[in-house]
Formats: sequence, C-alpha cells, structure tokens
Amino acid sequence: MTPVLSLQEVETYYSEIKALQGVSLEVMEGEIVSLIGSNGAGKTTTLKTISGLLKPRKGRIFFRGKSIEVLPAHEIAGMGVAHVPEGRKIFPRLTVQENLEMGAFRIADQSRIKANMERVYELFPRMQERRRQKGGTLSGGEQQMLAMGRAMMSEPDILLLDEPSMGLAPLLVDQIFQVIKTLNSSGMTILLVEQNALKALKIAHRGYVLQNGTVVLTGKGSDLLDNTLVKEAYLG
Repeated sequence: MTPVLSLQEVETYYSEIKALQGVSLEVMEGEIVSLIGSNGAGKTTTLKTISGLLKPRKGRIFFRGKSIEVLPAHEIAGMGVAHVPEGRKIFPRLTVQENLEMGAFRIADQSRIKANMERVYELFPRMQERRRQKGGTLSGGEQQMLAMGRAMMSEPDILLLDEPSMGLAPLLVDQIFQVIKTLNSSGMTILLVEQNALKALKIAHRGYVLQNGTVVLTGKGSDLLDNTLVKEAYLG
C-alpha cells in the first residue's frame, strides 16, 4: 500500500541552523499518526516543510506518490494537504462564516460548500452560534475550532494539526480530541503534532518521537505509551 504521505531523509534549515536532520516518516490512509517531542524538537518545522512553508535542502516528500518538496505552498494545499498551524492563524477581521468560506478555495460547487459548512457546524455547534461574529473576538478554544473547521472546508486528503490543544482549558482539550477521533472515524487521515503526548498517543494508530530534529523512536501509539523512555521524558 502506498502511503498518503512519506518523508524520506528530510533536512530543513533556518538560515544555517539545521532543524530537521534526516527525518523519515509515513502516514497511511485512514491513520492518525502523532508526532511528539519537546519544545524545539522539530515538530512544527516538520509540518511546515510538508505544507511548503519551508523548503528542505535535502530529502524527498511524497504525497500520494507524487514528489511535492519543490512545490509552492498553495499548490500543495490545492492537492489536498490542509495545515492547521500552531496559533490558529484565522482571519480576525472576517466573520466565522467568511473564515469558513475562505477554506473552501479549491471547491467550485456551492452545494458541496454548503454541505461542508453544515458538517463543520455539526461538529462545532458553537461556530454556528458565532457565525456572524468576527474571528478575532472569539475565545482561544473557539478560534481553534474555527481553524480546524476552515481546514475541513477544503475536503482535504490529509489534515496536519499543529498543537491543537495549546492554551486550552481541559474541557475544551477533550472536545478537540473527540472531534479529531470523529474526523478520523469518518475516514480522515491525520498527522498530529501535540505537546500533550498522553492524549496524542492514546488516539494515535502510530507515533514518532522527535529529538533535536531526528526521529529517535517509532511504533504503535499503544506501544509508545508503554515505552519506558517515552514515559520518563514525555508522560511524567
């Protein structure tokens, strides 16, 4: 089976500082794959490199068998790679509904756009309540819901989630993770970067552990939860 996403020995730099040191990973159809590690390990850099916001100096990135590492970010997004960035990055002066409509950039069929918006409102009822409200006036949790909903509007083949629980109250964290599980159960393939290693590995089919830009461990989510090194370093 061909992976939906595959990284092969990827090296990415910030100026002359090597942030990724030969990262290899793959995500298969219908999986949740969690990428865990401490601050500065290279998790966000990995997602930015996949989505074309950063360009690797070495290595290959394949999406559904096609090499994408040299493509611009908008082309990668247009192929079906949706990136929900750390810090949400919604459009603060647009309403919730306008933000969602911006996410449907690759779809021309208005009936599909409407159906996708109804699906977002079904998953996030608060977004329907706030649909005429400016994005910048939402709470942090609501902005996270909006960022995820906007990504879903494009009907992506894979969803890249960067720290979706960051800064959220425990109740909202539980809600966000429940939505991730619901999306996956409906067929969505997800690559999840998450500081909360316990929650991330609990819902992951497989996981990768990054240290200093290098993959040091990989395995089933359940196996990594039981791994002594992972427990000591990330699970307290």
